[in-house]
Amino acid sequence: MRERQYKRTASKDYLTGLDREESIVRFHNVAGKESGNPSWSLSLPHILVATVCSFLFGYHLGVVNETLEIISLDLGFNGSTLAEGLVVSTCLGGAFVGSLFSGWIADGIGRRRAFQLCALPMIIGASMSATTRSLEGMLLGRFLVGTGMGIGPPVVSLYVAEVSPTFVRGTYGSFTQIATCIGLIGALLIGIPAKEIDGWWRVCFWVSAFPAAILAFLMEFSAESPHWLLKKGRAAEAEAEFEKLLGGLHVKSAIAELLKLERGEEVDAVKLSDLFFGHYFRVVFIGSSLFALQQLSGINAVFYFSSTVFKGAGVPPDLANMCVGIANLSGSIIAMILMDKLGRRVLLLVSFSGMAASMGLQVTAASSFASESGALYLSVGGMLLCVLTFSLGAGPVPGLLLAEIFPSRIRAKAMAVCLSVHWVINFFVGLLFLRLLEQIGPQILYTIFATFCLIAVAFVKKNVVETKGKSLQEIEVALLAPE
Repeated sequence: MRERQYKRTASKDYLTGLDREESIVRFHNVAGKESGNPSWSLSLPHILVATVCSFLFGYHLGVVNETLEIISLDLGFNGSTLAEGLVVSTCLGGAFVGSLFSGWIADGIGRRRAFQLCALPMIIGASMSATTRSLEGMLLGRFLVGTGMGIGPPVVSLYVAEVSPTFVRGTYGSFTQIATCIGLIGALLIGIPAKEIDGWWRVCFWVSAFPAAILAFLMEFSAESPHWLLKKGRAAEAEAEFEKLLGGLHVKSAIAELLKLERGEEVDAVKLSDLFFGHYFRVVFIGSSLFALQQLSGINAVFYFSSTVFKGAGVPPDLANMCVGIANLSGSIIAMILMDKLGRRVLLLVSFSGMAASMGLQVTAASSFASESGALYLSVGGMLLCVLTFSLGAGPVPGLLLAEIFPSRIRAKAMAVCLSVHWVINFFVGLLFLRLLEQIGPQILYTIFATFCLIAVAFVKKNVVETKGKSLQEIEVALLAPE
């Protein structure tokens, strides 16, 4: 390939050139449509590198599932439910802290460097967890890993939305959920020998350092987000990145669309108050509510309780976890196929409706109407149905949809706020689920979850717009058009 030199050009200067060549831009827009969509194969390698972050997210969520009991024996806190809970919740606390700062990091140093930065605490934290001889060392390692987990998911959503061609953006967005499922299943498989082989749990943590290092290395060769480059006034570099991602035929129309939108954007830095008041409140409210309803649907409670339900059915824990993982992965693959066909809104409606039905099965199983064997089948079936329908829409869609509906000016910081909501509610659901189960019983608890699922259906019908087949700029104009 011949080398091309790009100097940093202020986007306003670039806009002047664009105005002078308006007819040429129109020609490229028409030509782009006539020549069809850009090749998906150009952007695919960059997306696959980014989804390594999602794989790590899933792996670290599942790595203590099979190994926690052995870790507690080796590190001397066996029998302490508080210490075992801290090993899990410290990671969630770190994720909350990481997610709080993820937007400012992604806007400050760019998407590529943010990926590399999130890989660093994952490598250090995993190494600490693998080598520690004390509970304190394990907790510090888990907290560091958690900060990387908190930074990563918002940046993945941003990156996928900003570098994907419009016609496959939904499909690429589903890759993140699939990678998370593969990470979870991988952690379960690698953890199986932990009860048989002395010290194997340390290997489970060491393993995770390698994909984190690969992520940091490959990001050095991946494309930077053209959206971020334009926000920084680096229009010529943005054009070079678009050429990598879309091919030369589609560069002019893509850059022109972004620059036209930039004309009406404010140039001041985004303040936290901008996200909660005025012009942007509606989209931030939609985003935060979607993530809140995702967690209040009870999906994590289902994950936490699945081993107990399967144990009652005589299914070994390893096989039970694998059944849940396969249901999750299967739904994610179906979502990938349907995302750009049916659209995000339809998948959300089907997903939350299916989860409400699955919670109904759980309520029936807990009632006096079902026989003992019937209750067992209903409970197992309801659990698998809940996981499957969750992975169809409520799992993969919010992260992608929010990166699509948030305007470029606030996208990174708004994602950070919404993911913080996600982690806070995730933490409290995990903390309170077993206590509520004991105090109010499964019937009332699963009825509450079903109610939240139905609230989510009504919320999506009223507030969520379809983004399938629309460019990020078209979505922004539609949502924030002057009233």
